Amino acid sequence: MTDASNPGFDSIRVRAEQIGLFETPVLHGRLAGSEALTEALEAVIRQRRAQDADGLNRSNVGGWHSNTDMLDWGGPAAAKLAEMAIRTAKRLSHFDQRDPDSIDWSVRMWANVSPAGAVNMSHAHPGVLWAAVYYVATGGAPGEDVGGELYFEDPRFPVPFMTFPGFRMVGLDGKPQPVERRLRTQPGDLVLFPAWLRHGVRPHSGSGDRISIAMNLYGKERG
Repeated sequence: MTDASNPGFDSIRVRAEQIGLFETPVLHGRLAGSEALTEALEAVIRQRRAQDADGLNRSNVGGWHSNTDMLDWGGPAAAKLAEMAIRTAKRLSHFDQRDPDSIDWSVRMWANVSPAGAVNMSHAHPGVLWAAVYYVATGGAPGEDVGGELYFEDPRFPVPFMTFPGFRMVGLDGKPQPVERRLRTQPGDLVLFPAWLRHGVRPHSGSGDRISIAMNLYGKERG
């Protein structure tokens, strides 16, 4: 006879496999052999900044943001960079019943020059397929900690946090999932990510200018 106060439940155990759902791809790569390209981009950006010192005010605080028409004034180096960004985006893109090469891709591009103390506030790029950043200069000597890390925010985080402050989900690695991921970058690095993913840049603390190029990548069916 089974004891009513302990009806044989002690042997029950949970057997489960933890799976990850809805992966968010972020590519952090490097353009091999890009030294001449990077030098040409830095030269044309500094020239443009000298001609248009005011720039735009977007997510940038304390830094210079060019107009978004860099493909018009950036010369062959800017055109080549856009080509490489599109090539990379095609590798990470799937279109039902369409080949990525059959899509009409386009790019809007702008430069960011950040002196010491400059930041880019958290933001996203609505209406865009992919966003990308190319790094021209870190603004510091080799080995110097110059800050200025690109960071990404977990878009799911605010909902559980409002339910119970301090709560985080445990990931596949058995550790609490971070609410923010930071990337350290070097000249020649290319980062590509979904444009809806909120991101920003931590304060730059180097002795020189941190220079990067941001891109919005669009796709539409060919008419």
